[in-house]
Amino acid sequence: MAAFILAIDQGTTSSRAIVFDAASRILAVAQQEFSQYFPQDGWVEHDPEEIWSSTLQVAQEAVRTAGISADQVTAIGITNQRETTIIWDRATGAPVYNAIVWQDRRTADYCDSLRAAGLEPSVTKKTGLLLDPYFSGTKVKWILDNVAGVRARAERGELAFGTVDSFLLWRLTGGQSHKTDATNASRTLLFNIHEQVWDKELLALLDIPAALLPEVQDCAADFGVTLPALLGAAIPVAGMAGDQQAALIGQCCFEPGMTKSTYGTGCFVIMNTGKQAVTSSSKLLTTVGYRLQGEVTYGLEGSIFVAGAAVQWLRDGIGLIKHAAETEAIATAHPDARGVYLVPAFTGLGAPYWDANARGAILGLTRDTGIEDIVTATLQSVCYQTRDLMDAMAGDGVRPTTLRVDGGMVANAWVAQCLADLVRIPVHRPLVTETTALGAAYLAGLQMGIYASPAALASQWQQERAFLPVMTQGRSEALYQGWLQAVARVRSPAGPA
Repeated sequence: MAAFILAIDQGTTSSRAIVFDAASRILAVAQQEFSQYFPQDGWVEHDPEEIWSSTLQVAQEAVRTAGISADQVTAIGITNQRETTIIWDRATGAPVYNAIVWQDRRTADYCDSLRAAGLEPSVTKKTGLLLDPYFSGTKVKWILDNVAGVRARAERGELAFGTVDSFLLWRLTGGQSHKTDATNASRTLLFNIHEQVWDKELLALLDIPAALLPEVQDCAADFGVTLPALLGAAIPVAGMAGDQQAALIGQCCFEPGMTKSTYGTGCFVIMNTGKQAVTSSSKLLTTVGYRLQGEVTYGLEGSIFVAGAAVQWLRDGIGLIKHAAETEAIATAHPDARGVYLVPAFTGLGAPYWDANARGAILGLTRDTGIEDIVTATLQSVCYQTRDLMDAMAGDGVRPTTLRVDGGMVANAWVAQCLADLVRIPVHRPLVTETTALGAAYLAGLQMGIYASPAALASQWQQERAFLPVMTQGRSEALYQGWLQAVARVRSPAGPA
């Protein structure tokens, strides 16, 4: 009997669902954007109910469009925007506050205070992370401290915390399953990535009750079974991973040194470092790449907060374009930004700067600067930020020799070529570019026995196109030096926060 897997890909700006067959072919895709809320400078929120309703609708639509019945779906895999934080009532399932998005910077001052107290080294040693508002832990504390009555309810065991994967799982299973996987847990500032447990000292530091926390499982595991009424059948949820780790799996980066870079709302590079948790001296993150059959594979990650979101801003924020797809033709016709640099530090700068108080800027404007220059500079900013991460990895003694790329932005061939020119290594684009969703499907398939092993999955990976550097190294370096000067101009006077 044919096997079909439903992958739920709950992202920062949209919810998607994709039905795959066992050969990684896409049968159907459904996608729905949802609202972004910006209550104050540096704050970013989502409505958890809108996350849930959009996810359920696209899941239903994808199964329907695939022309299969729900009882033909072997399993569901879930991948999600990481670090985004939700707390809800265990009895009703109702959120106590909006989801605080990974991009949100409201806890920057609190992170400063912890760093000033000399606590960052001990936190980093346990979690592989930095003291930054990016991660879930300080967001949880903010909700407990700032939403009336929530802390008391949490201490009585009435509430549940989860990243988006846990919240969706709770809703899909009718409140029967409060679980997460090791990759999502590793992004909370609460999880000891070496011992693979919620850390009591970290919970005490942030004053977070352990009763809030989900159970942590492997990425391929029995997470629960959906309520039949939701999709038309009781379907096992058998795979789960944060979006960037899911892309690592979807790109079949199963060997140490293999590296992927995903270009969605943000830009994220992860290198597989095998059983070794590499400690970075360049402000990269040590994270769980995946955990299968109880064995942890670690990754070294660089996180950039704004990539595709910069193109979305061109469209929705300042109206320079009507559709994101226009940018490829514009940049192809106008490949030289003529000295214009856009630094998209809309919510601070991520790796390797970690400056939460930096803000975005367009630099190098002259009287004859046009829309085309700004559009090209916006696309280039993503490539420059990737170069930042490549150089940081080199500083830690590990430089990728090739880069597997995915995400919406690299469907743009101009961006993929610009990447190759600036990072100076071959860039490989896969035949199936929906690698985040594919990784979630692979995990569910591994758990259900559709795939025998990661090695069997690796044999399915196919390249669509390779991009090799064609720009002269001198030109590439000159452009990059201009970028570094532009970044220096937007850094906050106080430095990292």
